[in-house]
Amino acid sequence: MRDLLVKWLASIGEDPGREGLRGIEGRLAETWSFLTSGYADNIEDILRAEISDDVCDEMVLLKDIELLSVCEHHLLPFYGRCHIAYLPGRAMVGLGRLARLVDAYARRLQIQERLTAQIADAIERCLEPKGTAVVIEARHLCMVLKGAEKHHCRAVTSAMRGCFRRRQETRMEFLNLIGIGSIG
Repeated sequence: MRDLLVKWLASIGEDPGREGLRGIEGRLAETWSFLTSGYADNIEDILRAEISDDVCDEMVLLKDIELLSVCEHHLLPFYGRCHIAYLPGRAMVGLGRLARLVDAYARRLQIQERLTAQIADAIERCLEPKGTAVVIEARHLCMVLKGAEKHHCRAVTSAMRGCFRRRQETRMEFLNLIGIGSIG
């Protein structure tokens, strides 16, 4: 990897040996290790760890979960927030586990659409709720730095499962609670 990095730096006109770039291969390896640490996470363990049989029959909502991921098309970050809701079926899980689930999938090379579906599908598979809803709002640096060069746009993706897909009133309650219920 070091040889490839040195070659790339030289190809763009940089001196790989200059003070500011010395040791960059270690810093780069550490950064990418963090950004891709989700591959090591076991999703079932995350959602199984704090399951409770003391279930409620009302919506459980965790909103504004911060996320940072890397676009697999450009290897540039996208960042934003994730909102998750589910109607418990057989079990509930600690709210911190939902945030860890977001990180586990976000810390992989991703596209936002897949990330949204993976989070919803994992909750469905592990918790067997009556329904699951996930919305992600994110800004993509590939949209800012190249191509479109749009600095203020956000991508919004959603995945609705079970009663959130079947029942408009349940879906609208969720969308209103996260503040985007008025989007047509």
